[in-house]
Amino acid sequence: MVYKLCAFTQFPTIHFYSTIRISVVNVDTRYKMPAASFGLTQLPGTGDCGIKDVWNHNLHEEFQIIRQVVQKYHWVAMDTEFPGVVARPIGEFRSTADYQYQLLRCNVDLLRIIQLGLTFMDENGKTPPGYTTWQFNFKFNLQEDMYAQDSIDLLQNSGLQFRKHEEDGIEPLEFAELLMSSGLVLMDNIKWLSFHSGYDFGYLLKLLTDQNLPTDENDFFESLRLYFPTVYDVKYLMKLCKNLKGGLQEVADQLELRRVGPQHQAGSDSHLTGMAFFKIKEIFFDDNIESSSGHLYGLGAPFSVNVNNFQDNGENGNSS
Repeated sequence: MVYKLCAFTQFPTIHFYSTIRISVVNVDTRYKMPAASFGLTQLPGTGDCGIKDVWNHNLHEEFQIIRQVVQKYHWVAMDTEFPGVVARPIGEFRSTADYQYQLLRCNVDLLRIIQLGLTFMDENGKTPPGYTTWQFNFKFNLQEDMYAQDSIDLLQNSGLQFRKHEEDGIEPLEFAELLMSSGLVLMDNIKWLSFHSGYDFGYLLKLLTDQNLPTDENDFFESLRLYFPTVYDVKYLMKLCKNLKGGLQEVADQLELRRVGPQHQAGSDSHLTGMAFFKIKEIFFDDNIESSSGHLYGLGAPFSVNVNNFQDNGENGNSS
């Protein structure tokens, strides 16, 4: 299989599977690492919205709190922000879902997560008093890490502080160690809520395993079931609901839900995802939603065909 790498001005250290050949295309100005441009207008903080920003300096302290919260609030809504799509696989694929997984895999392997939001709820969708959402901000360097420029522009306009990500961002390995011992993963009683979340769980699995994603999609889902035994993808659930369509914000508008915090930040998006799930569950599913667990929108399609070229699904670092 050949991977076409799109648009950046220098290569970080990259490890590829030995069976994969790399095809580099001409530089596209939409995908680059500018010399030094960190300035942005900071939007209002998230603290007054019940969203706790977590950086390297308060990581251990906040995980101590999370270990207590998760004992009562077993429903965890999740969202990530990441640096877009910079590579596309070319060749023959078994299905559109196979292409989408290979697209996901090569980009998750190449790139670094920027932000993770976790919102805690009980079985009725109620959130804890005080802080309801923890927003983890990872180390990311605009001069060294690969990214798609349009995704970074979107995140900067949403208020992400990339200078602070460079100086006080969380180290992925340290986060993974704390997540493993938090009571959130490998637990049958924890229900994970998400929206169009193939990339989200891809980045989480990469963090937890400290490895590239599996070559085969079936192995990816096997790892997913191991670390996250119960997963609901709201975008997948929408296929089973009449008249629901669009991205996260559009669905929230249709359901008359009010966003808390800035759009296109992982904390706010995770909170809105959790609210959307419980609203959809109430309106469309009653108590019959368990059969929809384990499905991720756009992945795992049952059909099989041989094709040479697919278009990706347009996911570029946010689906909200």
